[in-house]
Amino acid sequence: MPLHYKTTLKDQLVDDIYASSDLSHSLPRYRIPREEQAPRHVYQLVHDELMLDGNSRQNLATFCQTWLEPEVRSLMAECTDKNMIDKDEYPQSAEIESRCVHMLADLWNAPQASDTLGCSTTGSSEAAMLGGMALKWRWRERLRKQGKATDRPNLVCGPVQVCWHKFARYWDVELREIPMQGDRLIMNPEEVVKRCDENTIGVVATLGVTFTCQYEPVAAVSAALDRLQQETGLDIPIHVDGASGGFIAPFVEPELVWDFRLERVKSINASGHKFGLAPLGVGWVVWRSEADLHQELIFEVNYLGGNMPTFALNFSRPGGQIVAQYYNFLRLGFEGYRKIHLACYETARYLAEQIEKTGLFEIIYNGRGGIPAVSFSLKPESDPGFNLFDLSDRIRSRGWQIAAYAMPAEREDLVIMRILVRHGVSRDLADLLLADLRRCIAYFAGHPLQHHSSGEESGGFSHS
Repeated sequence: MPLHYKTTLKDQLVDDIYASSDLSHSLPRYRIPREEQAPRHVYQLVHDELMLDGNSRQNLATFCQTWLEPEVRSLMAECTDKNMIDKDEYPQSAEIESRCVHMLADLWNAPQASDTLGCSTTGSSEAAMLGGMALKWRWRERLRKQGKATDRPNLVCGPVQVCWHKFARYWDVELREIPMQGDRLIMNPEEVVKRCDENTIGVVATLGVTFTCQYEPVAAVSAALDRLQQETGLDIPIHVDGASGGFIAPFVEPELVWDFRLERVKSINASGHKFGLAPLGVGWVVWRSEADLHQELIFEVNYLGGNMPTFALNFSRPGGQIVAQYYNFLRLGFEGYRKIHLACYETARYLAEQIEKTGLFEIIYNGRGGIPAVSFSLKPESDPGFNLFDLSDRIRSRGWQIAAYAMPAEREDLVIMRILVRHGVSRDLADLLLADLRRCIAYFAGHPLQHHSSGEESGGFSHS
């Protein structure tokens, strides 16, 4: 080895990182650098930049899990190089995925849980789209057999998050979204039936509406569709978007009927990485029976070493999140999930009570009849010197991220804040949040803000 190489290597091993020459300039932004760098130095630079991100544990706007057991992190690391699509090369990972599907089918009361079809996905949005595609394909086949046109499909739903708007646009389906009106902020059976016709591919009911966190009345909607079929002959299936509630209701409210106990429910999607407590990057979709997933949506792949069926939208993806989901099922069991979710509900209801005691806010949702969360608006008559967007911005200075957003069409006048209470949001953290909330209110009392319009100004809304 030339002497100058040895000198460079010695410098890299001995010098303090921040005194080294390759840390004396900014990181490249637009072009891959020409030369290699010491791995320890590059790691430190990227690590330091990531410090500027928010603390995910304080992000109470996201539904996604931010606390993981050390064993989950170890399993994730062990599966970094495992590609879930390659089931011939990683048969045990494929077996674990299959076990999870059947466990969920059983949890959601599928009539033959050991024989039904389902799969993992990269998240609940992909799972929802697969459920929507199955509805469209079955509807199209039925109308073709009747000799009818299939160019005007529609889907009926309540206030939904953006993945269903994407589905409707990508697959040319008219989205008949029931607007919020007055105090009704979710779908009801009457509004569903009014929008159904022979071109309705299905109804999507949400178990944990993104905007307010309430459960939509799946059983009541199913009963209304039963009556509609008796009167008109229309047989309209239900897909349940259980992104959050699908991993909560079975453990906390097993008596609540929303799942495959209703014959009209043909498919369910859920997020493993939300209240399923798995790491980011896993969702699930399960069909009531094999007949409910149209064969045209299943593809046979044989160029990875064996012949295997696939019906997910994505292809290559890591297996760690699926293995971690299975770990949670084994580690927690039914009682473990129940204890965790009940603790989250208790904290959510405590937050609702304390926020209401300030006298400034009207509680929209208090953690009862939906997922562990609280949502609230400013009382119409209050004049606290701020609006909810101001409050959201101010409390961010203490690291807390709390969503503030205007509701969808016909209730855009209503602006609310929403706090998600996930695993890891302890009572102590809740008290710290409340203390910071009171500090913000006191600050605005001494430094009131003036807004040009009488109502809340419009703000963005994101769902993750």
